Amino acid sequence: MPYLDLPGARLYYEVHGRGPALVFAHGLGGNHVSWWQQVPAFSERRTCVVFAHRGFVPSFSNDDPARLPHSFAEDLIALLDHLGLERVSVVAQSMGGWTALAFALRQPERLDALVMASTAGSLRHGVASQEEAPVLGVHPAVGIRMTAERPALSHLYTSIDALSSSAGLDKARLRRTLAEMATTSPEAVARLRVPLLGIAGAEDRVIPPAAVRRLCELVPGARFELLAKTGHSVYFERPAIFNRLVAEFLG
Repeated sequence: MPYLDLPGARLYYEVHGRGPALVFAHGLGGNHVSWWQQVPAFSERRTCVVFAHRGFVPSFSNDDPARLPHSFAEDLIALLDHLGLERVSVVAQSMGGWTALAFALRQPERLDALVMASTAGSLRHGVASQEEAPVLGVHPAVGIRMTAERPALSHLYTSIDALSSSAGLDKARLRRTLAEMATTSPEAVARLRVPLLGIAGAEDRVIPPAAVRRLCELVPGARFELLAKTGHSVYFERPAIFNRLVAEFLG
């Protein structure tokens, strides 16, 4: 199994296909497997790189959960260096947006394009949360609609999510850390000159779609897509539409 040894962590990754590099950064409920509907769709014409963030099975880390996200961008840079990838496009989902935005701000010269799905990363966007009361048996990142309409897919998502939690990852603490890290100024984001596509589900109650829209408003030339009747995990719930939007954007 391919691992990259890093200070305080081992990072699991996989490389599929050939062509320009396309890196996928998963969310809090995922790992490298989360992109099972994207890798086959893009690997015929792209080198697809998937990985599990440190602390997420099968990667692991000795870090306190409160410190984990502070290493995510450095881990991505180290992985790209390890693979000899000078330039990449990045697709980020939810928590992965923290990784991707930090990478974009630190090494913009290495980024060909950026897709931010259901995330504004660490942007200080000022958009009020749309949190709702928990619904028994419904994962917030899955939502009521996918739970009812696609129970098998919902089960797969929650099973992937449970892997890291069952291995001891404190996701509640990690979630608080991500919120505390949402301090990147709009002015810093507005200086980005990278092609950007933002995608959000209209029924997302984890990351407000307005936050993703705000991110796109700041970056010159950015494009925003809002999918009706879709929750937080657009890539998982509506893969055909998601893949088409990303493929058209990457051109």
